[in-house]
Amino acid sequence: MKTALTELLGIRYPIMQGGMAWVAEHSLASAVSNAGGLGIIAAANAPYDYVKEEIRKTRELTDRPFGVNIMLLSPYAEDIARLVVEEKVPVVTTGAGNPGPYMKQWKEAGIKVIPVVASVALAKMMQRGGADAVIAEGCESGGHIGEATTMVLVPQVADAVSIPVIAAGGIGDGRGFAAAMMLGASGVQMGTRFLVSDECVVHQNYKDRVLRAKDIDTVVTGRSTGHPVRTLRNRTTRKYLEYEKEGKSFEELEALTIGGLRKAVQDGDVDYGSVMSGQIAGLVKKQQSCREMIEEIMQEAEALLKI
Repeated sequence: MKTALTELLGIRYPIMQGGMAWVAEHSLASAVSNAGGLGIIAAANAPYDYVKEEIRKTRELTDRPFGVNIMLLSPYAEDIARLVVEEKVPVVTTGAGNPGPYMKQWKEAGIKVIPVVASVALAKMMQRGGADAVIAEGCESGGHIGEATTMVLVPQVADAVSIPVIAAGGIGDGRGFAAAMMLGASGVQMGTRFLVSDECVVHQNYKDRVLRAKDIDTVVTGRSTGHPVRTLRNRTTRKYLEYEKEGKSFEELEALTIGGLRKAVQDGDVDYGSVMSGQIAGLVKKQQSCREMIEEIMQEAEALLKI
């Protein structure tokens, strides 16, 4: 399938993998890229040397395009911004901040820059700043979220900008892919579906929790602090929501979740760790390779779209 996104990035299928902290590393990124999508390494709060090694390992496993997601609030953001230029990384996706200060050096290096946006205003600003595309991410997604749903955000962003729009949030099969295309997207980004891929390094407990999830099993914490996060329900989320009702301080709330994602991803603690997942988890029912996932999604979508 050829779209504005496949042409922009030189990939076979218009599917990107989300830049999930503690999850999106070289094994997953290379597998997605080898399957025809765009794999992403999550820089998160990692330092220069760690991300450089991840880039090196990814290149050992694939000769296809891949990207690095830079969380702009990271204390290492400036170092990683320089690193992607030095390493000639083809694509950068950004979140948690404005990529403006780094845009000139990235564009001069020929890097395709794709920020995540949660509003039309932000999408317009990113286009004015030189972004090559934007990821319009609805609140159905896992992790840190905005307020608008994918269904309403994507068409409004598509109408507002002339660069390609990638739909994200609540997409996990060919039906979701086809719907996104009908809303005006040039491709999709998925995170939760790839969580349960064979190549994903998260603990099997985490994968099993996603695979067992029902449609109502995600919950949003942190609305009272202005930092809403979607995860699967567990003992920590119940305690967090109780604390929010009681009006506990930001520091007390943060203390509940510090190190929680690492605890879930690496240690497999799905009771007290932060099991970030999108609402689509209720639809994700089988563990597969990235190639099987992507090919299944594309076959279903092409049948629906009559391509």
